This record gives sequence, C-alpha cells and structure tokens, in this order.
Amino acid sequence: MQPLLQFTRRVIGPAVFFALAALLSAAEPERLTFCSYNLKNWLTMERAPGQPPAAKPEKERAQAVKILAAIHPDILGVCEIGTADDLAELQQRLQAAGLDLPYTELAHGGDETRRLALLSRLPIKARNSQTTLTYQIGAQTLPFQRGILDVTIAITPTFDLHLLGVHLKSMRTVSEADQAEMRRNEARLLRLHIDSIFAKEPAASILAYGDFNAQRNDPAVAEIVGSPRSGDTAMQDLLLRDENGELWTHFWDTADIYSRLDYCFTSRLLRPHLDIRSSGIHTDRDFYKASDHRPLVLKISPEPILK
Repeated sequence: MQPLLQFTRRVIGPAVFFALAALLSAAEPERLTFCSYNLKNWLTMERAPGQPPAAKPEKERAQAVKILAAIHPDILGVCEIGTADDLAELQQRLQAAGLDLPYTELAHGGDETRRLALLSRLPIKARNSQTTLTYQIGAQTLPFQRGILDVTIAITPTFDLHLLGVHLKSMRTVSEADQAEMRRNEARLLRLHIDSIFAKEPAASILAYGDFNAQRNDPAVAEIVGSPRSGDTAMQDLLLRDENGELWTHFWDTADIYSRLDYCFTSRLLRPHLDIRSSGIHTDRDFYKASDHRPLVLKISPEPILK
C-alpha cells in the first residue's frame, strides 16, 4: 500500500477507509469487453477431399461458444463466418450460453465464402462496411478479398467508437499474384479508409482489429500504422499478451509454428480509454479444439483512465 493510503487508513480508521474505497470503486465507470476472434471456418465447406460440403464440426462450435461465454464480450468481432444463417446460429448459441448480443453486422469483400461479422450488446449507430474495394497489381484488378467491416457504436452520448474489422489475404501462395503484395495492397486500402474517417472526424476513436496474417515487421503492418510523425492519425499496435506474457495468437499444427497474426490497432485518442492491464490474449488450454486462433480481449472505459 502506498504511504499516503497507509496514512489515510490510520487517520480515518479501517472501517471508514474500506467503505470509502468501495464507494470510489463503485463510482468507476464499468469497462466494456471487446473480443476479436477468428472462428476458423464457421461455415459450410468441403472439409475432406471427395466429401460433400459440411458445417463446422459440432465439437468445434461448442468449444468456441464455451470460450466466448467465458470472455463474455459486450462487442464481438469475428472472422471466417459464412452466411447470415451462420451468424444467426452463432448468435443463438451465444444467447443460450447467457450472452445476448442482439445487434449485428455481416460484411464481405470479393470472397463471399469467409465473411466478417460483428455482434454487439449496444446498438449500432452507423454502418459503412466496404464490400467492393479493389486494387491494381500490374495489369490486374484484384478485389479486397474480405473487405472492411465498419460500424460505429455510441459507447456514451459523447463517445463514439469506430470499429473496423478485417481479415487480410492469407500467407498461402496463389496464382493471381504474390500473396505478400496482395496483403500489402489490402492494408493500404484499410489505411486509406482510416484516413477517410479522420478527414471527417479528426478526433475519431478508431479500433482496427482482426486477422492480419502478417508479422509485426511486415510492410502490411507499417501501412496500417502510418507515420509516427502524422500526429493523431497514426495508429498504435496494442501488443496484447496472454497470462504467461506470450504474444502468439495462431498455431499452425502442421509445422509446429506459433505466430502473432491477430492484432488490435488503436487511434491515439482512443488509447486513454483502454485498460491494457486487464486486456490480453485469452488463455484456454483447449483453444485448438475450437479454432487455430486465440481470441484478443480488450477492456474499454467510457471515460479516460487516469494513470
């Protein structure tokens, strides 16, 4: 206990001290819980060569819901969900597990198989998801595969939170173009979209989250962060950790590789509202039974947190 607190406790007595501490604690605004999670193919697809398309296995869906029920987010952003029916199923399963998230957004890009979705306990104030973005590599015009999910939620009457969900091009080699160059172009489109928000709202509180399929030193990450000299429009990597201090969010079992592929990037004016000590990468020993990714969890305060 700090010396001033020790002195205060001696002067006013333990009973009064703890009563005042309880009142101060109760007066603190409640932290909202945001979660970003790649669900790993919560959709109907061919899951084995020569087999008919099938839904995500029941055991995997049940484990994903168990993990999310333990996190109990107020706002949930997910990657790799399929149709509106898949989103409704997830929503119903979460509700049965005690997690009611009635407000939703479903978005996609050129790939309409693996979509982005957001579920929220709070109403969605505005929607501006980007589904038709394209870019050029040489003579080719290529689509932003998963697009940008863009919603605004009013945390308080004076605090709007802009949430941008993405799932950048995977590291898998494809015939169309170099996968790293495709990812960098998608990241550049995200950065341009962020800049368009700042152009209309210079003090915007923006959280860009999702599966970026990139290492921290990749050009795609640099594109999103922007120049540190750009002032309030630069984005910050939150560098979340698990309870063991580890950074990895994805496990590729074929090669025994642990990687950090999932990120939360925040605008500078949102940063004071984030309780980083209570945030992190959710730890569950059976995470792999639900997905090859681990969820990111962020605690958001309606009021700036005093340091």
